Amino acid sequence: MTTEPRATPTHPPAIEVVGLLKSFGDHEVLRGLDLTVAPGSVHALLGSNGAGKTTAIRILSTLLRPDGGRAAIDGHDVATEPARVREAISLTGQFTAVDDVLTGHENLVLVGQLRHIADPAATADTMLARFGLTEAGDRRAATYSGGMRRRLDIAMSLVGDPSVLFLDEPTTGLDPEARIEVWRTVRELAAQGTTILLTTQHLEEAEQLADRISILHGGRIIVEGTLEELKALLPPARVEYVEKRPSLEEIFLSVVGSAS
Repeated sequence: MTTEPRATPTHPPAIEVVGLLKSFGDHEVLRGLDLTVAPGSVHALLGSNGAGKTTAIRILSTLLRPDGGRAAIDGHDVATEPARVREAISLTGQFTAVDDVLTGHENLVLVGQLRHIADPAATADTMLARFGLTEAGDRRAATYSGGMRRRLDIAMSLVGDPSVLFLDEPTTGLDPEARIEVWRTVRELAAQGTTILLTTQHLEEAEQLADRISILHGGRIIVEGTLEELKALLPPARVEYVEKRPSLEEIFLSVVGSAS
């Protein structure tokens, strides 16, 4: 995990949410959501299906208007300054935005053109190298493995150097190897100063990556803190001696690794 920088009076929180409300018909999804994310940190937002994680991300990324409350990215209000917010953020959803017909390089060039980058081709080359995809750059994305597609998707999200990246269930449907690839990518991004808000249902993912963790339930954050602070909410662990057997995931990775 990275060492979490703190917001200062001259440097506002990367993400600040106060009393956020959102309903769909009679169904209240967010009922006073409060959330603060420090610059350059990885913050995990946990919750069961329907807890409101994706709704919160859609509001923060200006894709959905809240019914009440306030949200800001790098000090810019998502409701009144949506253009400034879009300049500062990028979003990687549960399903990749990769175009299978295009090569990896062409996907990145297209995003660079949409973001009005001065030299999209050079930027594409840089991003392919950064994410270990240079050798696959001229192949159609349809030939990529799940982990490669997700890395390309994240690379596309980072064209233009956004300061805040939303990762909404980034490892959904990935095999264990691909999931570890994505984890490595997230750690590298955090080390380089990108602020990451991660939503996930995989608790191990939050344990591995997050500087701080918030648990969303009933439309509100019910607990927040570091992993150690959350562990302290439970009774002290008892020391017991048990036989440690490898998990199926450990067996899978060991067998695959030894065969490669």
